[in-house]
Amino acid sequence: MSERHSSCRPHVSRSALAGAALLLTLGAVAAPAQAFDGAQGAAGAGSAAKKLPVVTPTPQDMRSAGADLRVPSRVRLVLGDGVDASSVDVIKRALTAAGARSVDTVKAADAAKKAPARGELTVVAGSIKDTAVASALKTAGGTVPDTLNPEGYSLASRGAAESDIVVLAGNDGDGVYYAAQTLRQLVTGAHTIASVSITDYPSMPLRGSIEGFYGAPWSHSDRVDQLAFYGDVKANTYIYTPKDDTYLREKWRTPYPADKLADLRELIEQAAVHHVDFTYALSPGLSVCYSDPDDVKALKEKLGSLYDQGARSFYVALDDISYTKWNCDADQAKYGAPGRAAAGQAQADLLNAVQQDFIDTHEGAKPLQFVPTEYSDTADSAYKSVLREKLDPKVVVQWTGTDVVPPSISLADAKAASTVWGRKVFLWDNYPVNDYGQTTGRLLMAPYDKREAGLHKELSGIVLNPMNQAAPSKVALFGGASFAWNDENYDADRTWRASADYLAGGDQGTAKALLAFFDTQHLAPTFGDTNWQPQAPELASRLAEFRKEWDGGSRADRQAALRKISAYADVLSGAPERIRAGMRDEAFLAQTKPWLDALDLWGGALNATLDGLRAQLNSGSGEADFAKAADLAKQASAITTIPDTTRPQGPIKVADGVLDTFIEQAPQM
Repeated sequence: MSERHSSCRPHVSRSALAGAALLLTLGAVAAPAQAFDGAQGAAGAGSAAKKLPVVTPTPQDMRSAGADLRVPSRVRLVLGDGVDASSVDVIKRALTAAGARSVDTVKAADAAKKAPARGELTVVAGSIKDTAVASALKTAGGTVPDTLNPEGYSLASRGAAESDIVVLAGNDGDGVYYAAQTLRQLVTGAHTIASVSITDYPSMPLRGSIEGFYGAPWSHSDRVDQLAFYGDVKANTYIYTPKDDTYLREKWRTPYPADKLADLRELIEQAAVHHVDFTYALSPGLSVCYSDPDDVKALKEKLGSLYDQGARSFYVALDDISYTKWNCDADQAKYGAPGRAAAGQAQADLLNAVQQDFIDTHEGAKPLQFVPTEYSDTADSAYKSVLREKLDPKVVVQWTGTDVVPPSISLADAKAASTVWGRKVFLWDNYPVNDYGQTTGRLLMAPYDKREAGLHKELSGIVLNPMNQAAPSKVALFGGASFAWNDENYDADRTWRASADYLAGGDQGTAKALLAFFDTQHLAPTFGDTNWQPQAPELASRLAEFRKEWDGGSRADRQAALRKISAYADVLSGAPERIRAGMRDEAFLAQTKPWLDALDLWGGALNATLDGLRAQLNSGSGEADFAKAADLAKQASAITTIPDTTRPQGPIKVADGVLDTFIEQAPQM
């Protein structure tokens, strides 16, 4: 380097200059507020501690930074690099919900030219790699993390001497979007946002749902709605593989008609808007000839037709097929007699061809995903051994747990599965799916539970297989996404209650009614006789307490017990009306209609039963009330599932084994 060059001023990037200017325009800031460690919803001990709003999924680290910020009618939104239109939309809606009437959007470089007005709220959003955004984050009391985990973000909000500031700094584009989804949940009231410091990222890279049930597939509008919901809960994966789409299974070689392909393209585009990967899953196992080059070509061409529509995530499903026979004589000639080892080799050859000749050669395509024929155990076999040794290590393998519908999943279970498959497995969790005999007449709306903290150490992700009813499935999916994001700090009950609040749009009365309804649909069965979650635990507990106070109690004790249980009976019997009045989700109301209708009758039966007990307590017989209760229970028991929407069809179940038993036994109490 010459002497002339060495005397030149050092180069300063435009983003660095913009960052310095933006810092100046933000004005003088107050000293950093004291930060407090603590679990979700609490900011630690001390007089300055402040209760934090519930944010789901629970952030990896969230601390109070002092008093809530005031949201004025006019807010300035400063955009750095890496903010897409979806993120801007979420931010603006959050600010509007907090009371802002006008959100003025400016680029970081332009914002540096004008200082904010006194009392103005400035919101800065963008990539943490943008110097202007990173500098603003530090100004707001946040910290740039040493490791920029994919999809992670940092969020800081705090009061300043002249102008309050909120900064959303994403580690990537997904991170900016997820920071915006967190901002939405920091609104604490009219014109207020919580003052916090957050560093957050997902524990598992794959989170979401797999539409893999038998029975009537979701409608197109259901799927569009689900994709928006996944964005809200920071789920990033939707696997499209409804068993009754004939173009996935029986007619897998056949190209989609133009209208169906257009629908899939819209889903792919909608998924991208909400930062979700649309994963297309083909199921060729019923008829594929593994050794036929034409079949291999047809499979790649079918996947290619979806790539041309914008899909970048692909999946081959080889579940629910047999390896005791081949589909063609050529496979017998190449692989020998059918069996586990032969099936493993044939499938490895097919999957490796897709990974190496299709995925690896198509720009932006993500590693191939695959559900094996042996998907529900951890025992080694000749089939697993061949695939473990021969399958391309980039291919992601799915596993359903220790059974098709496992009652629980432990870290030891997942570790055993990862060992036997030679890679981290991807959990296909068959909850809340209701397409088997034990779920007849049921919605499965208990919390997502019985999955051990720390599973991210052995799992690459979790997708839940939902119900035929898309909208009610959101209760479990809400929990599944939260667990996959942060399994170490997951609280099943808190998240379940948050799902009710989300579905109720924040209306507490409607959320309370929803929780009462969820309780009547709490039972979670397995393929056997074991239920891994009990039916109506809240109602059962209250009725058990009532019976204890009633049996052997004085007249005053019994009167008090009746008043107490009647208050909950009113909540239960009033739940359908409150839900119908308070819910904006028309699909939820339509898909739960027979259950709400039945609950209306069962609630009336419970109240009539209590009236009978009250009459007995006042020296009456209560006979007419008990007869009314029996008649209402009979009417409720006659309600069935909606034809052609549920598999299997059958009579509606509402708190069965709890509510019906109490009503039947009450006259003899």
